[in-house]
Amino acid sequence: MKTKLFFFAQFLAYIILFYVLNLASVAGLIYPFSFAMLFALAWANQKVWLLSPAYLIAALASQFSLQNAICALVTIFALVLPYYVHVLCKKGMKKWELFLALSISQTANICFQALGGVSPALIVVSIVTALAFCYCATTIFEPLLIRGTAFKFSSFEIVCACILLVAFSSGLSNFNIANFSFLKLFACFLILAFIYTCSARTGLFVASLMAFGSMIASNNPLYFAPLMLWALFASIFTTKNRIFSVIGLVASELLCGFYFNLYYSFGLIEILPVLISCLFFYALPSKWYQEVGALFSSGGQKIAVKNLINRNREMLCRRLDNLSQVFFEMNSVFKKLIKTEMSPEQVKEMLYNELRMSICKNCPEEKHCHRTFSNDTRQVFEELITIALEKGKITILDLPSYLSSRCGKANMLISQINTLTSQYKSYSQLVGNVDTSKMLISDQLAGVAGLMKDLSKEVQPILSFDGRKETEIIDELAFNNIACTDAVVYDKNARTMMASLVVRDEDVTKTKLQSVVSKICGNNMAIFETYPSSKAGLTTVNLKTAPRFDCIFGIAQQNKSGSSQSGDCHSVERLDGDKFMFAICDGMGSGAQAKEKSETAIGLVENFYKAGFDNEIILSSVNKLLNLEKDEMFSTIDICVVDLKSGIADFVKMGATSSFVRSQDGCKVLESGALPIGVIQDAQPLVKKVVLSEKDFIVLSSDGVNDAFGSDNDYRDFLLTIKTTNPQEFAKCVIDRALANNNGYAVDDMTCLVVKIF
Repeated sequence: MKTKLFFFAQFLAYIILFYVLNLASVAGLIYPFSFAMLFALAWANQKVWLLSPAYLIAALASQFSLQNAICALVTIFALVLPYYVHVLCKKGMKKWELFLALSISQTANICFQALGGVSPALIVVSIVTALAFCYCATTIFEPLLIRGTAFKFSSFEIVCACILLVAFSSGLSNFNIANFSFLKLFACFLILAFIYTCSARTGLFVASLMAFGSMIASNNPLYFAPLMLWALFASIFTTKNRIFSVIGLVASELLCGFYFNLYYSFGLIEILPVLISCLFFYALPSKWYQEVGALFSSGGQKIAVKNLINRNREMLCRRLDNLSQVFFEMNSVFKKLIKTEMSPEQVKEMLYNELRMSICKNCPEEKHCHRTFSNDTRQVFEELITIALEKGKITILDLPSYLSSRCGKANMLISQINTLTSQYKSYSQLVGNVDTSKMLISDQLAGVAGLMKDLSKEVQPILSFDGRKETEIIDELAFNNIACTDAVVYDKNARTMMASLVVRDEDVTKTKLQSVVSKICGNNMAIFETYPSSKAGLTTVNLKTAPRFDCIFGIAQQNKSGSSQSGDCHSVERLDGDKFMFAICDGMGSGAQAKEKSETAIGLVENFYKAGFDNEIILSSVNKLLNLEKDEMFSTIDICVVDLKSGIADFVKMGATSSFVRSQDGCKVLESGALPIGVIQDAQPLVKKVVLSEKDFIVLSSDGVNDAFGSDNDYRDFLLTIKTTNPQEFAKCVIDRALANNNGYAVDDMTCLVVKIF
């Protein structure tokens, strides 16, 4: 029942709309608006089976004649036939096809006008005006009837809406019943609504448009003064309470009629349209006006919001800076907690004194040994302690003959030396692990402090928003049928421009989105992030200046012959700031244990890089963590971090094999260096920088591949022979050749990672 009532109300609305536009004209000579509106509504997905009878009824109601009926039926046929042909073919109608059908629809009308002696120039003007009006109508109905009221009008759409308002006002000026003016009824409501939802200036502008529409229909500026006075008085009395605007407008109408005598006649029937409109305006809820007002809102510069953003960035900058100082201080405290390791001389002195107290204190020969032969005794004890520390223990064979023959506690001495050195080693290892942990925590505190300092610098600059570009983007996207409710454009830094748009879900993948934003921003803009907006059906799209380079990569692997699992692991991660991290980790040996070790190392490196730590802290921390395990299982790390903006690659190696950069000019070898990760606490990585160019290939590989080529020169020479430009095929060629060099047998796990720069 509700659906039927809705369609009936829609049908009546169409009849009224077409009837009014049938009355609209330009100087009473051409009537191009009604049939143009019919085609525009059909384009906007309105039901043709409702539009067609409504148009026919309105046409006959405006002028009942056989000629008018024939013209209306030909117009309807010219719309319905191509419309349903496209429906059956399941193919959307293009706009040029719509305009062609519109032109053909006036065949009957042109014939009748030609027979009636109408000037051909006037007929051409009528068709051209109809096409222009149809274009304006489709432009405004697409956002209004298809996109909905969640999207504000662009500047061009507002211009089209103004043209429609002029045409509609032209028809209303000829629509009067016993001096009851429907133009006054409609104009009064619109003026009040626009003043309330937008501004006084907008209300005055709407009043002038409607007055202009009535003037082009009748060549009479009768309504100019009254409508402008309505807008002026309603604006003066505008407050939060709408009743004062209503009172001001009614007062101005009374002045126009009774004091200025602007109308030919003025009585109750002439003032009734104003009273009805004012009551209707006051009765509607405020939220309706707010929703409609959003369509025409230009958004302004959003100065308050943008100032608030910059203010919050300033506060965040200070807090991050203060927090970084806290972590720097904590780092300093932890470094002071690290105990200094005893020297070998101090260790021997300590153990010598302990032996003397525990073994020799109650011995009757104590004075003889430690006074008469004190130097010889000390030397013998220290030599025994040294042997025990190096070998793990001493035996009776390590004692000098003169000591074993003279000392009655030789066996006790041997046992005590072994016990003390063993206890010292355990204690030393425990203290060393504790100190390593403290150093690790200290490094992390320093890393967090550095990160916060960098973040502080990143949010420090005041964002420079560009309101002009924001408006241009919204307008241009709307012209390309991409609905954008809001846009923010600002410069992040000297090299990076950012744009954040809110568009429909289905518009995110349209190629025009990036091209339009790039053209207006004057930069090659690329989408780097999309996420759902707070309102259903909308998505936020973030774009920024595209980096100078991009890259693609390929990976090929081969397990060691006879091994079910590879000890090699790799990682490819996109980092902040248009950087990519490529890494290969080779666990010592092969199989499950080597795989677990390499996965642990690569996982730590990957997460540290994603968090934003720098190379030195990352590998130092990972090295200390793995060194704590003391399992004699080590891993090599080969990392390449490519900055796509600057075109600079950082190669970071710990025990890894040589890497290669093949360019159009040759092939550069980046030799291996540094100890594998986890061997010693203070191992330092080897870091090299390389400037990349277009069409360069970066080749990282594990030792199973490099060893198969025998030497770096042989490997380099082979890379120069590869012709493919596909990095995946490139990597496969390397693995295939490495296997061929060993007669198809994989001596070790093989991994090759190839990156192409373009």
